[in-house]
Amino acid sequence: MKLQGLHLHLDPVSGIAGDMAVAALVDAGVPFTVISRAVAALSVPGLRLRLESRLRGGMAAKGLVVTWRHHNHAPPPHAHSHSHSHSHSPHEHRNYRDIRRLLRHARLPRPARELALKIFARLAEVEAALHGVPVDRVAFHEVGAYDSIADIVGVAAAIAWLAPVSITSSPPVLGGGTANTSHGVVPVPAPATAELLRDIPVVTDGIGELTTPTGAAVLASIVDDFGLPPPMRIRAVGHGAGTREVADRPNVLRATLGEVIGRPDATPVGDVIVVETNLDDMSPQLVRPLGDALFAAGALDVWSTPIVMKKGRPALKMSAMAPAASLGAVERAFFRNSTALGLRRYPAQRTVLARSFATAPTRYGPARIKLASLDGEVMTAAPELDDCERLARAARVPVRDVVAEAAAAAEALRRGAGAPSASPRKPASRPAAKRGRA
Repeated sequence: MKLQGLHLHLDPVSGIAGDMAVAALVDAGVPFTVISRAVAALSVPGLRLRLESRLRGGMAAKGLVVTWRHHNHAPPPHAHSHSHSHSHSPHEHRNYRDIRRLLRHARLPRPARELALKIFARLAEVEAALHGVPVDRVAFHEVGAYDSIADIVGVAAAIAWLAPVSITSSPPVLGGGTANTSHGVVPVPAPATAELLRDIPVVTDGIGELTTPTGAAVLASIVDDFGLPPPMRIRAVGHGAGTREVADRPNVLRATLGEVIGRPDATPVGDVIVVETNLDDMSPQLVRPLGDALFAAGALDVWSTPIVMKKGRPALKMSAMAPAASLGAVERAFFRNSTALGLRRYPAQRTVLARSFATAPTRYGPARIKLASLDGEVMTAAPELDDCERLARAARVPVRDVVAEAAAAAEALRRGAGAPSASPRKPASRPAAKRGRA
């Protein structure tokens, strides 16, 4: 089965660490030789890695074990969180300049090298800001150890080999409590993790450190959007396990590869504000232009509800749902285009399906189909009424005839018959992170 050029979705419901990401991608189908050759290209004596089978919370998954043995170094104490039981010194550290030189001299494929450098650059910028030192003088501790370098190079090599058309991730779960680091005990998420995930939707849940700085840097560097995956046909699924058992969940990262159906739409906004007012002195003829003005101002949805006010007066309740960024414009649109003297507003949270658009053929011409999915599975597919009306006018037939045929084509598309292939949005060898919309 060809796995290159598909969509990649990550589910860090138990957090993410570098070793978990590598193991999940290999379990999904990336040849392990792609990873081992990339690590061997670093030319670090004694650096070895292997895969093993693990059972975490009743789930079977792959685990990555990285070792680096040097006669001058004693085995370290038990590592924190997801990290491995490696054979490097607990006080070992390297600065960013040395790691950058190591990666540049390694005989890595160019896409893998560029992505590995990008991930470390993000880490270095965050550490420099946290510790008030120049970027080149940043000293990595846990992340600077050879095992974490191998994790990052392994992820970069796997992504370069997959060359996904797009990458999404559900919000990472951070964990809770405290973690032991080279700087002492710190709250979870660790300072570097929190900075790396700035402006990215996250979930604070779980016990201990679930998302590590390395895992956070990987997400911030490769993910296009955070939220639900687009509608797609799942082609492969992989699971990467951490080294420890977690009491409240399987300590597993899931990676899903799939063929995107149609063109992904923007990720729907989850947190919204509902603005509404009661109107008893406005002509119903003005409801439509008011709605148009509210949509133009950034409202996500607009609706009216017949109500009865005091003294039995019939009226309309006009409501608009908007993201926080559009609230001011939506309120101005209300006042400019209605007789409202005041507005009510309250926050609301939505659970929404991921959307995409595809085109399906009908005897009257092609019609756009809106698809909605949950975890990559297409739940609904419906034709766009505007397209059906346009085709009906051109063919001089009732709109219902076009809608019926387009609906049948949409259902065939939902069931997997004749779905179009996704067009690549960009080469994944140079992925750019986009901030998710909460």
